Amino acid sequence: MNPNRPPSSAPNAADGSTVAHLPTSLASPATPALDRGLYVKWLRRSRPSVTFHESSEGPVPERWLQQIWRHQRLRRDALHLADGRTVQVLHPGFWNRQAGPDFRGAVVQFEGGSPISGDVEIDRTESGWRSHRHAGNPAYSRVILHVVWRAAPLPRDPPLLALEPHLDTALTELSGWLEEEAPGLLPASVPGRCSRPLATIPIDISVELLEQAAALRLHRKTTEFGIRARHVGWEGALWEGLMTGLGYRHNVWPMRRLAELLGPGRPMESSLGNDNLVLGWEARLLGVAGMLSEPGRTPPDSAHVRTLWDAWWHERAVWAGHTLPGSVWKLAGVRPANHPQRRLALAARWMARGTIVDDLTDWLQAEVAPSAGANELRTVLEPEEMEDSFWKWHWTLRSGRCAQPQPLLGDGRVTDLAVNIVLPWLLARALAGENQSLVAEIQRRYFSWPAAEENAVLRKIRQRLMGQSGRQLPHRAALQQGLMRISGDFCEPSGALCSGCTFPDLVAATQQPPTHGAPGSGRM
Repeated sequence: MNPNRPPSSAPNAADGSTVAHLPTSLASPATPALDRGLYVKWLRRSRPSVTFHESSEGPVPERWLQQIWRHQRLRRDALHLADGRTVQVLHPGFWNRQAGPDFRGAVVQFEGGSPISGDVEIDRTESGWRSHRHAGNPAYSRVILHVVWRAAPLPRDPPLLALEPHLDTALTELSGWLEEEAPGLLPASVPGRCSRPLATIPIDISVELLEQAAALRLHRKTTEFGIRARHVGWEGALWEGLMTGLGYRHNVWPMRRLAELLGPGRPMESSLGNDNLVLGWEARLLGVAGMLSEPGRTPPDSAHVRTLWDAWWHERAVWAGHTLPGSVWKLAGVRPANHPQRRLALAARWMARGTIVDDLTDWLQAEVAPSAGANELRTVLEPEEMEDSFWKWHWTLRSGRCAQPQPLLGDGRVTDLAVNIVLPWLLARALAGENQSLVAEIQRRYFSWPAAEENAVLRKIRQRLMGQSGRQLPHRAALQQGLMRISGDFCEPSGALCSGCTFPDLVAATQQPPTHGAPGSGRM
């Protein structure tokens, strides 16, 4: 193996375990003001310890099943119902925190059928459908799939899916993630109880806490990439991550589905010829996404639409059983710059180039100053565009020409892809290859990466945790990641009223003189 380049093949189970248990060197670059593991200790003390043994006979907690389904921690290309039919999940639906089915608006495709939309109900056992009196209840009339832990191989109505045989990793490895994954909704955007102690502790301690939380967030994402690579290889895991990142909050699942269908190993022999692979991939992606229809009335600049349609027309029959229905896309409230059509146009350029893995590896191995990392990565992710490129001057296929040219990838999205996709994926490969020099370099870039412009979600979290103190934290993306991790670990489970949250007291204790066994006793 070349020691300067991470492995390119999928890891085996042993490699995955290396990713699951990160070395102690993978931590925040804390100064001696705090114990480097203080945040982890706080997190463990805030929750009951969780253990699970493979020999356990009873079903797992329902909240675990909900999180497995919500995040699709499944081998999605090999799902089978209890009656033996295959099923594909095009969209898991939206988590319902009120009365009624657990997930609303899911889209699934049963073997030999067309995609259908409806609700998904999750129970620990299949008897829950009867014992909870869902049968005959009008609120459950749109349930198209009943999800449980284990099930006997028999026909059911509604169709039954058992999760246990389809997990993407062993439950003993998954159990910690299930407990740590924030299951709640974001709290109201009012200052929480922790905002006062966070505003009064020394700034260096605030930074250290956020860095430790960010290290845990990086750990989780890295582990997930390692697990996914076992099933689809490193390149496949990268494509799924990049496409998911382009989907934002609203369109994550249809983007991921396109990555599963059109990822590595799918050759492109476009009717437009090898010189037009970008247009060929653009036509295929938009076509399978269900966003390409035959041109009707002539819109502005319709020549591009006609070219894409002509290319799609030659292969649409091949993809007829995989074309996504329009119901999986959420377009209301999506900013024009984030429209899925533009993001698919960007992905088409990545696929046509076909060198994204090598390009990212070369970027990592090049000497890049912290202040230049984002610009250098942008040159890798955003292809060069000719001045007359359609997408440089249009938001969507049917929109008019923009007054000013628009980039396919903004600065904020580059940072988001870097800290959530690119660096965790590179780190998973480096750990699997036991390349400690690359691990250190990835860690350096992660913790020094400049912060992105805050979005609405991050602003809400900052106000919740930091209040109106006006405290200025260093302008680094890792600290933003730390804020999101703390919100998930403490704010979301405790709700808008901070009910039972221990985080404010733990933060305040960092200013107390250390005593044996007290919170913050790791302070030096």
